[in-house]
Amino acid sequence: MIDFAEMRRAMVDAQVRANDVTDLRIVAAMMETPRERFVPAGLRNFAYIDDDLLVKEGNPSRYLMEPMVLAKLLQAAEIGPDALVLDVGAASGYSTAVLAKLAGQVVALEEDAELAAQGSAVLVDLGLLNAAYVQGPMTAGWPAEAPYDVILLNGSVDSAPDTLLAQLKPGGRLVAVVGRGRAGRATVFTKTTGSIGGRVVFDAAVPTLPGFEARLSFVF
Repeated sequence: MIDFAEMRRAMVDAQVRANDVTDLRIVAAMMETPRERFVPAGLRNFAYIDDDLLVKEGNPSRYLMEPMVLAKLLQAAEIGPDALVLDVGAASGYSTAVLAKLAGQVVALEEDAELAAQGSAVLVDLGLLNAAYVQGPMTAGWPAEAPYDVILLNGSVDSAPDTLLAQLKPGGRLVAVVGRGRAGRATVFTKTTGSIGGRVVFDAAVPTLPGFEARLSFVF
């Protein structure tokens, strides 16, 4: 019998605490959230590895971000207990479950119907009633519930998406990894009156969030 609780504790100690995540609310949320519930049954033994984890093969394939990157993004976002959060590319819902323990309300945006259904069922089973899935294009955000205090992007993007930045409250933050591979930089974008400011907080390499790739252009 696999001791997932012990694996969870080891993940938090070795991957989260060891990488300068000092917010005790995040530490507690990740200690309490059963990551194995959000991955395919055949991969549950790998639920707590220090890497991005495939949750659906296809074109595109979908992943959960590695725990360390997620934890550091959440710390950089400075999520208050009353915050309204949009979780973009929620996939099977692990990030949403963690967010639900930090924020007042979480909107999990996912365009893959199968992943949304799976994630929604687990959230209900865990009693996380302050989080709910909506289905639609990730690049469009979810304006029906905007403006948001925080928007989290579960994957890398080539640039900060204006459509999502427009859905922030004044003072709101969008956190994302900008750039691919070794060029990836975890960045906090903050909305102020009439402008958006960006601040790089750490280096990170995570899979690209589908739909947010820059369009190729040709110069003649």
